[in-house]
Amino acid sequence: MSKYSWIKKIDLLKLFFWFCLFFFCLLLMRISIKYFPLKTNVGFIRTKQRFFDDLVWKYFFFTHIYVSVFSLIAGLTQFSSIIQNKYRKLHRIFGYGYVVVILFLAAPSGFIVSLYANGGWKAQSSFALLAVLWWFTTFFALVEAKKKNWQKHEFWMIRSYALTLSAITLRSWKVILVPLTEASPMELYRIVAWLSWTLNLLIAELIIHRKKITTNSPQ
Repeated sequence: MSKYSWIKKIDLLKLFFWFCLFFFCLLLMRISIKYFPLKTNVGFIRTKQRFFDDLVWKYFFFTHIYVSVFSLIAGLTQFSSIIQNKYRKLHRIFGYGYVVVILFLAAPSGFIVSLYANGGWKAQSSFALLAVLWWFTTFFALVEAKKKNWQKHEFWMIRSYALTLSAITLRSWKVILVPLTEASPMELYRIVAWLSWTLNLLIAELIIHRKKITTNSPQ
């Protein structure tokens, strides 16, 4: 076996990761399309009938559903070395789109929607904190980009996108834990509310730590 064969394995793992991520983005887009335009008899929204007359909730809910899908796809383009190196203008356009959508639409609407979340204060506090951290990590990514401090910009973008991916991991954890626990659906939802983004952020910090070691290595 070649001493460089491990490099090929890493490349295959990256390819598999990108494929899975793209697949789940498309799946989430398919779920979101069901709500268009302003449908209230499909999917998760059917559990929120008591809020149907609340125009504030309805406006922010649909805003969050639609723009979050764009955040997932736009954020995905920010970590492609091909787009970064060969299509820099496209990288900047999607990058600014990602930042603007999160700062002005996705995170604020997510915060408002979190106050209406199922599961009581345990789930609501998780989603509210997620929205706040999502806003600030994205904001700091923009600040570092303006300063042209590209390494710090990348680190904050990793954190931001890790939180963006909570839309996927929230649903994934529900599927994984249902057959593994006897917790009630509501208690399980409270657990998943926290798992959906805290583990993502931990993984993001591990990735950042590894990048710092690689950057500082004499090799």
